[in-house]
Amino acid sequence: MMLKRSLAALGLAVLLQAPMQAQDKSAPTYRFSVDLGQVKGDKLQVSLLTPDFDKDEVVYHMPKMVPGTYAVYDFGKFIEDFAAYDKKGKKLDVERVDQNSWKIKKAKKLAKITYLVNDTWDTPKKEDIVFEPAATDIEEGKVFLINTHGFFGYFDGLTKEPYQIQVNKPKEFYGATSLRTVSSTPTSDTYRLANYNDLVDAPMLYSRPDTAMLKVGNAEVLISTYAAGGGQRSRNLAQSIKTILEAQKNYLGGTLPVDKYAFLIYIDNKQNRTGAYGALEHSYSSVYYFPEMPPAMLAEQVRNIAAHEFFHIVTPLNIHSEEIGNFDFSNPKMSKHLWMYEGATEYFAHHVQVNQKLTDLTGFLKEMRDKIIASKQQYNDDLAFTELSLGALDKYEKEYGNVYQKGALLNMALDIRLRELSGGKYGLRNLMKDLSRTYGKDVSFKDEELFDKIASLTYPEIRDFFRKHVEGNEPLPYAELFQKVGVTYQPSGVQKRISLGKPTLGYDQPSGHIIVASTENLTAFGKQLGYKVGDQLWQINGEDVTLRNATDLINKYVINGKEGEMLTLTVGRKDANGEVKPVKLQAKLVPAEETVSHLLTPDPNATAAQKALQQAWLYSGL
Repeated sequence: MMLKRSLAALGLAVLLQAPMQAQDKSAPTYRFSVDLGQVKGDKLQVSLLTPDFDKDEVVYHMPKMVPGTYAVYDFGKFIEDFAAYDKKGKKLDVERVDQNSWKIKKAKKLAKITYLVNDTWDTPKKEDIVFEPAATDIEEGKVFLINTHGFFGYFDGLTKEPYQIQVNKPKEFYGATSLRTVSSTPTSDTYRLANYNDLVDAPMLYSRPDTAMLKVGNAEVLISTYAAGGGQRSRNLAQSIKTILEAQKNYLGGTLPVDKYAFLIYIDNKQNRTGAYGALEHSYSSVYYFPEMPPAMLAEQVRNIAAHEFFHIVTPLNIHSEEIGNFDFSNPKMSKHLWMYEGATEYFAHHVQVNQKLTDLTGFLKEMRDKIIASKQQYNDDLAFTELSLGALDKYEKEYGNVYQKGALLNMALDIRLRELSGGKYGLRNLMKDLSRTYGKDVSFKDEELFDKIASLTYPEIRDFFRKHVEGNEPLPYAELFQKVGVTYQPSGVQKRISLGKPTLGYDQPSGHIIVASTENLTAFGKQLGYKVGDQLWQINGEDVTLRNATDLINKYVINGKEGEMLTLTVGRKDANGEVKPVKLQAKLVPAEETVSHLLTPDPNATAAQKALQQAWLYSGL
């Protein structure tokens, strides 16, 4: 899955591998090497010592698409000077068949292939831009982001053969990856992998080391960061990530289905080409790309996205269809089960936080409400989810983002329904555990059979759920669903809320302060306080405001404040001479009525049965 998310915090109006891959013991069919010390104009040469062929012609491919991206990138576009040689070093005839394929003639004599890889980072063509977590970056003496699908290919029909990758590197560089080396020296790392799928599943980040290591249950977790602007970041990020990883470990029953995992984090100090930031998951690692931002905001972004990415150790790692297990890198076919691969993962990323009490019911319901609004206002809510999945590359490309909205809601509804049918004893996590036992990393299910298999593992009524709401386009019955667990759903309603008065907030990097970016939507309370555009928020009730503590202070003194209490804000405001001076803004807290859509509120009159089911839904263990 590729996660494309805009970055936001506090509502600020700013842009801001199951065990680790098995190392194959058999003699490798593919023996690749690449020398990071030999950069030629942001290009690296890849060499391949080939196996022996008994046919006259063979075709070498670079992937058209790779799992998780849901986008066609044609990585062969970035390959130059492709050449094939016999054992005496004589060139063989090569015909470029298409963007991603080269036909080599007299293949019985073939001994070696070489080509140059041009990084995708600074491609001049807009249509060739690759989302950075799936991209390649070659910067001599600085950093090498080696998304392996951009460097290494395969011969037609030979994706299941073992690979050996030798990376020669400057001695001061460290290779961060989920893989373990089979041999290593100060200037060379060698890896072996069972097949091409495992190779594509193992990105590498080579740079001067900035790393931290966590022990989470049975797993070693590596955090490796490259910051273009300099500075050490991994230790701080590790502490931020640890809380959510420990919660996820507990949520999954106390152990993790991996023994090593790697977070590869790239922090850029210039505007990127795609205008998007986020991450790409792999079975045992994930690659993150962010702009430079204050440490607290960066930590929050990494933590929030990691909550989603890390759960891919469940699906599709241990539960996947033949379309993924036998992925066709040249002519990719989509599975119809994005509701599970991305939807379940996104749901778990939020459910774990209420289950492990990192947030409360109100916070969790807010996340679900936001998803209901997004699914209905930004996407086609009438589109069957299996159709969306099958057409995600082309026909329904613009609907793909709904996998993180309605996809999560479908899984929430499934979780509630399973808990209801089982008297609270069996939920979505139990189902995923049973599916993992049934299939696992090395066994794929048939796309057409999954719904029937789930019904056989659970209840006949669950087959009807999929038929109506996943294969069909019948809307989810939100009022009925939430009523089962003691929550009231209203398509529209009036809500009384105490707030800062609805200034639009932003972040001013030069000063390091949260600022008032706009006063257009101020409530009467906001007007009474007297905000002005450009005000820097310095203190709330005498406590200094930072990006790290702003949410806590707003919750403490505003959201959880009492009507009639005095709120005092100290802001920095420019005077007539342009000098920023402190100004006090004061007013008594006043709630404002807001008409909101898709209102979710705990039902104060919930029955004992509703409360019991809510408790099982939100807080049961695995």
